[in-house]
Amino acid sequence: MATFRLLLFPFSLIYGIIVWLRNKFYDWNWLSSTSFKLPLIVIGNLEVGGVGKTPLTEYIIRLLKSDFKMATLSRGYGRKTKGFRLVEENENASLNGDEPQQLKNKFPDITVAVCEDRVFGVEKLENVHELIVLDDAYQHRALKAGMNILLFDYHRLKHFKLLLPAGNYRESFAGKSRAQMIVITKCPLDLSETEKNKIKESFSLTHYQKIFFSSLAYSKQLKKIDTGESLALEEIAADTPILLLTGIARPALLRKEVEKYSSHIIHHNYPDHHHFSRKNMLKLVADFEKCGTGALIITTEKDAVRLKSQSDKELLARLPIYEWPIEVVFKHDELIFKEEILKYVKAVK
Repeated sequence: MATFRLLLFPFSLIYGIIVWLRNKFYDWNWLSSTSFKLPLIVIGNLEVGGVGKTPLTEYIIRLLKSDFKMATLSRGYGRKTKGFRLVEENENASLNGDEPQQLKNKFPDITVAVCEDRVFGVEKLENVHELIVLDDAYQHRALKAGMNILLFDYHRLKHFKLLLPAGNYRESFAGKSRAQMIVITKCPLDLSETEKNKIKESFSLTHYQKIFFSSLAYSKQLKKIDTGESLALEEIAADTPILLLTGIARPALLRKEVEKYSSHIIHHNYPDHHHFSRKNMLKLVADFEKCGTGALIITTEKDAVRLKSQSDKELLARLPIYEWPIEVVFKHDELIFKEEILKYVKAVK
């Protein structure tokens, strides 16, 4: 696979030239960007794949939702609908995409919207909201946000930064210069100051940029997806068979976490945003029944949203499927991160 991708390198060069020209056209104002009077916070990444945008979006929602009438806006990846759409609580994930639906289910008191055209989406929301958080809009330069937060996965910092299709980068690493804040996600909780400083140096930050280091905190409670019933992780015996069901970009970190609680793991691993078919579910049932009584099925919150949208409710009801909530945590510089967000929002308002 790696050799095949290297054969695509000439196409990456062509793609890179196109992206570079497009960005320069915006920098030179040959292509116009639309500004708005309300605070717009963009959360994005340069590399495709799961870097932790949704958990950070949730973090910012928790920070701001009590004091501001806020909305989130995203494309709604994988949805079957088109155009602008307001997400309702507990809708079928195929209407809105799994991540917007996850946000609405967890935060029913805020507005969650989807729209491919971010400028049009903001225009629909701006008159009745005080701020908007845009998920995965860093490359959407037709819209000019006041704060851009760019995310990088700690575990992939040393990987080659090749552009698509030979690599995974949407634009060159130099594109980081448009961000006011950079967050290194999924860091080990014991990340040393020495390593932090090395990472900072590798980014060659400008005077207006700040860098932060975040980790993922896994809840001590699993949550049954159909009833909401909780199960404490400490109640899981070390020999409990666990079926891990994932349709996310990079499940290795989650699997490593599951291995802390059981040595008997069967991983049903599917591509990111995968819509689980009846065939997938029957295979899950078959493996569960082979494990005997006491087995558990663990999945992510994002996967749970798609599972709840399955038409075969009876099949799901036969299985003890638990979602595992996660949150973003900042070990040392959380207060500064919060202050930067609040300072920007209040200055624009």
